[in-house]
Order: sequence, then structure tokens, then C-alpha cells
Amino acid sequence: MTNNTKSIGLKVALGIAIALFIGAGAVALSFKKDKEETALQLTEEKAAVMKDLNAMNAKYEMAISESTIVNQNLVDAKERIQGLIDSLSVSEANIKSLWRYKKKYLSLQKEMDVLLTENDKLKVENQLLATTLDSTKVQLEERTMFTDSLLVQNTALADVVENASVLNAVNLKGFGVIERTSGKLIPTERAKRSDKIRVCFTVAKNRLVEAGDQELYVQVIDPKNNILGANDQIVFGEESLNYSVISKFNYENDNLDICEFITKKNEKDRFEKGNYKVNVFNGKELVSSSQFTLR
Repeated sequence: MTNNTKSIGLKVALGIAIALFIGAGAVALSFKKDKEETALQLTEEKAAVMKDLNAMNAKYEMAISESTIVNQNLVDAKERIQGLIDSLSVSEANIKSLWRYKKKYLSLQKEMDVLLTENDKLKVENQLLATTLDSTKVQLEERTMFTDSLLVQNTALADVVENASVLNAVNLKGFGVIERTSGKLIPTERAKRSDKIRVCFTVAKNRLVEAGDQELYVQVIDPKNNILGANDQIVFGEESLNYSVISKFNYENDNLDICEFITKKNEKDRFEKGNYKVNVFNGKELVSSSQFTLR
């Protein structure tokens, strides 16, 4: 073989080697590019799944916040969504894991549709119930106002308590009085001139109560929240009552006017200026209440 022939063969071999090297490089570059594109696509897919999960989580949060009663099904579902979000945020983006998360998302999407539909039905039912309760409350308040207005009327309206099995007091009034040496009593609104406090009320007729000796407890509270008079205590089971005076009377199945007096503890004492509250109890039950002012 001549030197010329050897040179040609060497050049051919070198050309083939160069072509193979270039081809391998091109394949490597193509593979790298495909890998980068795949990684980018997986990252975008992960972000899309995360966005869908966060949107679902927000819907649950809104539904829970709008519910007046805790819906445990919604709370549990939200916790599952949050757990999936936490898991996805730390997981590597690959086809297998993303497909698993997408399947879970689709399953949770179906569950959410059912739960939110049920929650909407419950909201409507609760609104209807609330409307009914409000209507009932208004009716009860109207009845209470009507009853209260009747209780403060004169004795001609005392028959409104006939259906009750206890005695009631109406027209309750408290006021200061000046007591003359002759025994004459003069009403006054001046605290320093008041010798006693007079409490008057009418025991209303009630046919359900038997005639005979009865008693009511009168309580007078001064502006400093002190109970005036005897300030003795009586116990009813687990409850107790401090009273100013016991009003004892003979009930004869008819309206009965009664007045009681609350005196100072000492002659030199003066009644406080301000608002006084008067309560009348039948046993432990408050049957009448009123206020008056001494200046």
C-alpha cells in the first residue's frame, strides 16, 4: 500500500470519527433540552394542581365562616385538603406523583360538590328556622308587653291574674312621707325631710287562691344598693331572699289595698338622695316592681 492510499484511509476514518462525535453531541444537547422542557412542564403542572387545591381550600373556608353552626363534615374535608397541599408543597415534581395528586384532587372535588350542596340546604333550613324563631320571639315580646301594661293598671283590671295560682301585687308605689306629731302623713320627694318610706300596692283578686291569712315580702333598695328596713333573710330551698318587711294580711277573695312603712335605723339617720327600687315577692317569686326618687 502506498503512502497516498494510507493518507486517504486515515482521512476517511477521521471524518467518520468527527461525524460520530458531532452526532453524539447533538443527541446529548437534544436530550438535555427535552429534560429541561419536561422539568419545566412538571413544575407548571404542579403549580396548577396547587392553585386548584388552594382554591378548593378557600371555598371550604368561606363555607365554614358563613355557617352559624359548626359543620364538622366541612371542617374534616378542609383538613384533608390542607394536608394534601402540605404534602404537595414538599414533594418532587414527577409524572407519577402529579398523577396521584390529580386523582386525589378530582376525588375531593366530587366530595366538595356534595358537601357544599348539603351545606347550602342546611343554610336555607337554618334561615327558615331563624325566621320562625324571630317571629315567635316577636309574638312573645308583644304578649309580655301587653301583660305588663295590664299589671300596672288600676284594680278594675286585676282579673288578668285570675288564671294564676298565686297572689299578685299591682299599682305598686313607693314614696317618702313626713309624719306629723298628730300622725298625719304628708308625701314628699325630699330625702332629708322624709321620716319614713311608704310602700303601697293592691293585692289583686284571684279566685284560684283560697281565702285566709297570706303574706308577701316587700323589699326596698336604696341608691347605694342597701336593703332598708329589717333586712332579714328567708330561705327557699337553695335560694334566699333579703326583705325589708313582711306584709301580712287576711285575703278574702277580693282586691285588697295595703301600705307598709320602712323606717330609719336611727332617728338621726337620713335617707339617701337618688333612685329607690321597690320589689314585692310572693315566696321567692317576684310579682311586682317599681321605682321612685328622693331629691
